Amino acid sequence: MTMIKSMTGYGKGIAELSTGRLTLEIRTLNGKNCDINIKSSLLPKERELEVRKTLTDTLQRGTVDLLLTFEPKAGGAARKIDADLVENYFRQIHTIGCKVGIAMPKEEYLEAILRFPDVFEAGRQENVPEEEWPAVQAALQEALAALDAFRSREGAALYADVTGRVQQILALYDEVESHEQERLTAVRERILKAAEGLQVKLDKERFEQEMIFYLEKLDINEEKVRLRQHC
Repeated sequence: MTMIKSMTGYGKGIAELSTGRLTLEIRTLNGKNCDINIKSSLLPKERELEVRKTLTDTLQRGTVDLLLTFEPKAGGAARKIDADLVENYFRQIHTIGCKVGIAMPKEEYLEAILRFPDVFEAGRQENVPEEEWPAVQAALQEALAALDAFRSREGAALYADVTGRVQQILALYDEVESHEQERLTAVRERILKAAEGLQVKLDKERFEQEMIFYLEKLDINEEKVRLRQHC
């Protein structure tokens, strides 16, 4: 039996680089075509086509999100302050303070400015060095393997659920068959009783023809055949 796999999945791979840790995460959803979204600036442009081909060849279809995040090593994570930006902020704030009559010690101005999120940034990997690309490739394969295992587990659960429901349908199918003739007999008797209640004279032959025609409309053999075929 061919392995059933879910279209929804998640996988992660890690590449230990000289400057820090690069994490690759892949998330997939159902999709008719293979639609790949790379959410990172860390991937070298010259390597993007290669990564897309690897994802397409492996996954074939679905909506695929690839996320790359970088965590620098402790020694390389020192925060760099944009001195020019700090000075610019200081001049603007000091000027505004003088205009509105608010005087603050310079230390307090500096303390306030250093709370601005854009005056510093953590050291980060701007791009993956060429010599460390094999580690990234290995991490990509690790993420794909984890994704495949995830989809296989979910696929097995879906297979068990669907086949269980099919067995329930087939059990009810057999129960319907056992009652089918009883149902047609009950309908026929009900129509006869209603006709008798009308107290009108009926053409017996014509009435039987109409009865057969009506009961044929109630026949569900075609639907049963189709249902069993679907199961």
